[in-house]
Amino acid sequence: MNAESNSAARVGAARVGVVERNTTETKIKLRLTLDGQGTYNVRTGIRFFDHMLELFTRHGGFDMDLHCDGDLDVDQHHTVEDVGIALGEAVDKALGDKKGILRAGYFVMAMDETLAVAAIDLSGRTGYVVDDQVNVALVGDFQTELVTDFFDGFARGGRCNVHVKTMYGRSNHHKIEAIFKAFARALRGAVSRDERMKDLLPSTKGLL
Repeated sequence: MNAESNSAARVGAARVGVVERNTTETKIKLRLTLDGQGTYNVRTGIRFFDHMLELFTRHGGFDMDLHCDGDLDVDQHHTVEDVGIALGEAVDKALGDKKGILRAGYFVMAMDETLAVAAIDLSGRTGYVVDDQVNVALVGDFQTELVTDFFDGFARGGRCNVHVKTMYGRSNHHKIEAIFKAFARALRGAVSRDERMKDLLPSTKGLL
């Protein structure tokens, strides 16, 4: 899965990441604005996955344009994983040198009978743990085992640590949705600017 091209855009003070990822399995065009208004235009060919990405954008306060043309005739895996990678890369590019950001964020999300938690560290190191408690193979048209692949891809593309967990719940739809909402809000916190530390890198190592 070698990407043929990647690019980033910085528009004034806006933090924008642009990624174009072309492989034999997927063709992705993605533009992400971190300091947005929750607007989205998402097309992956997997409607439930689109729904998760749309609510990620809204709850994160981001703006996102995403089009993925993947080999869904083979499987959903390539599409979901590669979108995760591209989204992580877009966040990483939009953050630039990472000076002045909070770097870490967490959120506990209640959704009806379900409770989920997410924690993120934009550390420059890759790590992920996913425990979604989902016990069915499909939710809507989405292969649920790919929740893990999405967050794996995001952690690699974003060079970050991502931990998401469903604490409890009944509805498998809610278990996944609560995780994506918690993830969005944890990321929103992690990319937020800290005015007191605006000229400093949030690391004693001097590198993220």
